[in-house]
Order: sequence, then structure tokens, then C-alpha cells
Amino acid sequence: MLAFWRHGFLPRPTRLAALALPALLFVACTSDQNALLPTQSVSGGEIAPRVSTVQRASDSEHLRLLQAFGGEYRAPRARAALDEVVQRLAKAGEGQIGSYEITILNSPAVNAFALPNGRLYVTRGLLVLANDTAEIASVLAHEIAHVTAQHAVERAEREAESALVSQVVSQVLKDPAASATVKAGSKLSLAKFSRQQELTADQISVRNISRAGYDPYGAGRFLSALGRNTAFRNRAQDQNPEDKRLDMLSSHPQTPERIGAVTAAARQIGAPGIGERDAGRWLAAIDGIAYGDDPRDGVVRGRRYLNSALRFGFTAPEGFSLEAARDMVIGVSGNGSQAMRFDSVTLKSGQTLQDYVAAGWIEGVETTAVETLDVNGQPAALAVGKGTDWTFRLAAVQAGDRVYRFILAARGSGDPERPMRALLSSFRVLSAEEAQAVRPMQVRTVAAAEGDTPVTMAARMPEQDRAQELFLVLNGIERGTALTPGQRYKIVAE
Repeated sequence: MLAFWRHGFLPRPTRLAALALPALLFVACTSDQNALLPTQSVSGGEIAPRVSTVQRASDSEHLRLLQAFGGEYRAPRARAALDEVVQRLAKAGEGQIGSYEITILNSPAVNAFALPNGRLYVTRGLLVLANDTAEIASVLAHEIAHVTAQHAVERAEREAESALVSQVVSQVLKDPAASATVKAGSKLSLAKFSRQQELTADQISVRNISRAGYDPYGAGRFLSALGRNTAFRNRAQDQNPEDKRLDMLSSHPQTPERIGAVTAAARQIGAPGIGERDAGRWLAAIDGIAYGDDPRDGVVRGRRYLNSALRFGFTAPEGFSLEAARDMVIGVSGNGSQAMRFDSVTLKSGQTLQDYVAAGWIEGVETTAVETLDVNGQPAALAVGKGTDWTFRLAAVQAGDRVYRFILAARGSGDPERPMRALLSSFRVLSAEEAQAVRPMQVRTVAAAEGDTPVTMAARMPEQDRAQELFLVLNGIERGTALTPGQRYKIVAE
């Protein structure tokens, strides 16, 4: 599997460790664009180009991708637009580009993938970040370039070679120190190799979208949008976007480097203004696509979290921002001094809430002072936990056959008791009418009127945090830019 647009993807943690808690926090529609499909079995039809040595692995990765990204998302207009772009790229490729099967993944993450058998994947989060057909064409051309250049095969061969070298060193030479050195060197070599693949695919994509009649500068615009989106998300978690925690094993070059490279490649083709952009057509294609959380995972409305399927809701403490994941809700305070997590568990047979809370859930944290209480008619238990750098409040609330647990952490020795009690008091079961009233957010395109500004457009998105900044990010607009009357812009609304 190749994953080359991973900025903004929030991996789900598999267990909660004390030192990892802060890192954990950094994760029915009427439109015909919004039907969710269950995970599909792999089709027996031919998908070109086919690479026999990796076909079976690709089929397995297809199923894994569907499971990891919430299944397939059906958006007929967007899918038709994507198919048309690929057909134009194939026609301009002079036989080098075959036919491809595109799957839209039900995820708000901004990501795209290509498997070596010609399967292409784009998340709905990526679709809504693009602002014209040239931008989305650059993404698809980039992924196709990885397939036609057989980058996946080359990567697999390099990984196999690296594993063999490490095995020889550790098993034959019996030298742990030398083995560790070779493994580290092999990973660095793999990272550098993959980084070069990235830059190569960028160069190929610029040439291919230009041959297909699209604006070659679309690649630079989308990468810029990608960078702004990443910075927007980082600021939501109180991170300085300039604080680059560079990972030497990263296989992805930094976005500014890629923007410079694709812009230089576009300039070799011609001056800005050449090629098709057709923003209106692309905006029409994505109008109505779901934005943000899948309703099956619950929805975030400011500090509120509402789950219509399980019929409950709660409100985070003052100053917190929330994000819903597949099986949890994570949040962080504005200054980063407090963090929270919410999820659900099933108790063992005969286990009480008090026993469960006293047992502790966080590695290396001692749990004390267990207290029983009532949370809006539901039995609950509350405890204190102490870690090296954080003080915790842990709570479990039983509603029906489910046990919902809250973890609230405060940096240092301060006890987050008051915000935890406020959090618990907000937890309640929703009525059937309240559950039915919970609707997902959608991307809507609206025409700017005379006098409209980013401020007035942001006012149409009252449920969104930092709405004005989000409006600028979604539409690729720099701060201070005037809106054009009659031009359509993206907003987020129910």
C-alpha cells in the first residue's frame, strides 16, 4: 500500500499509557452524496494494470483500507468527476496509464492511496479540501505515477532486502549492537528511497495533468492547501506549526519542499494561467458531501458530543476542543495543560464499577480514593490517579449494558476534580427525539453576495470552532482576500 497524502491522519491508539495520553489527543443525510456503504468483498473483475507478484497482497490491503477508513462512501457526482479526470489522464498518457478503479473512503482525514494493482483511494476529507479539477487531478496523477513507476514493487523488494540483511547480522554474527546499527541504516535508506519516489511522482504528475489539459499549477495549490489544513489542525491542539518535530525515518518530504519542486516543474511548462481549472464544476461535484465525523461515531458540536446511535451526550469542560474517532472522543484544553479521553468498555462477569475503576486503566498510574456516585440517574464511580507528570481523574458511568469511561488529566500535581465533576454532570441519555435531531455536517457551496466577507461567511457556520479560519482553509483563501460576488464558496452546515 502506498499512502502519500497522510497529513492530518489521526491513527487510533491501541492502548492508553500514562506518557502517551497527551499524544492521543492529536485524532441520516438527505443528499444522494451521503449514502454509506458496508465493507465490500473484493470484486472478481479485472483491474488494470495488474502486477501479479503483489496482486494477492493488494487485495488484502483493499479490505484493510475499507475497514480502517469506515468503508466505502458513495458520492455519485464526486465519483463521476473523479472517473472523468482519470479517463483524461489515461488518454493523455499515450498508453502508459491503464484503467483504474477509484474508491472514496468514508474518512474526514486528508489522504489518498494507490495499490499496485491499480486501485486508487481518496478520502472524503481530501475531496472537500480540493478547490478545482486541476487540484484533484494532481492528486490522482500523483498516485497513478506511483503505480506506473512500480514504486510499490521496488519498495517491497527493498524492505525484503533490508530484512534479510538484519536477519544475517543478528542470527549469524550474533552481534546485537551491529544488528541494531544495520537495522537503523536500512530504515534510513528506505526512508530516503521512498522520499525520492514522492518527488518523482510529483514531477510526473505535473507533466501528466498538463498533457491532459489541466492547469499544471494545480499541484502546488493543493499542496499549499494541505499545508494550511495541517497548520489549522495543529493550532487546534495548541501546537506551533513552526515547531517541526522532524522524524528522520519519515518517508515524506516536507510540504514546502514539494511545493517548490512542483511549482518549478509547472514553470517549465508555461506561465500561470494555462490549462483548465473549472472550479465551478468541482464545487458542484462535492456539494453535499459529509464533513467531519461519521454520525455512526457521534458528532462534535463545539464542546458537546452527541451520539444518536447509542443515545447519549456530554459537554467537555470550558476551553476544551473535541475530536471524535471511531471508538473514542479525545480532547485538549486551549493551553494544553489538561487532556481528556472518552470511550466505552464491557465489564467482566461479576465485576463492579468500583472494582473496575480501582483496578486502574493507565500503565504506571496508581488509582486511589474510589467514590461511588449517581450521574443523572446512572450509577458511576470516580477515582484519582497519580502519574509522573500528570494527575488523573478516572470515572466510569453505567448506562444499560455499556460502561462509559472518562479520563481527565492535568499536567503536574493539580487535581482536575472540578472539571471532571462538571463533565460527569453533563452526561445524559438522549430522548428518541433528541437522537433523531442529531444531523451530520455537510459541505455546502454558496454564492457570495455583495458585501460578503470571510467573516459573514463564517457566521453561517456557528457550530464550527474557529469558523473564519476554517472558511479560509477550505477555500484556499489567504487572510485579507476579498470575496468575489457571485462566486461560490464552501461552508460547513447541517
